[in-house]
Amino acid sequence: MSVTSKSGTENGQSPSRLIDERIESLGDWRGALLSRLRGLIRQADPEVVEEWKWRGVPVWSHGGIICTGETYKSVVKMTFARGAALADPAGLFNASLDGNVRRAIDFREGDPVDEAALKALVQAAVALNTAR
Repeated sequence: MSVTSKSGTENGQSPSRLIDERIESLGDWRGALLSRLRGLIRQADPEVVEEWKWRGVPVWSHGGIICTGETYKSVVKMTFARGAALADPAGLFNASLDGNVRRAIDFREGDPVDEAALKALVQAAVALNTAR
């Protein structure tokens, strides 16, 4: 599986390497979960482009931003750039529900990950981005 890295190089490092370093630096459940979510994104879209934006936010794109992977003290947040336009039959979105464009999924320590539904959501976001 090949993942393209672009934009946002920092200190000469590729975005993919910077994401690797973020995962390693967390050293707890958040790093493990971010790594798992990254793997699911890559499985859902083998042509995904990894980016590093806004001074340290992992971003996955294909025809536009699919989602970000932000880490906070008590959550790992996946924000889908055009999430409000996506069908969410599994009810994954649980944050940023009031916005007109974005939707997010907040994962707390120990939360289950519906891998099939998440991959379907990523694929729907890619389809939406590339349909323009």
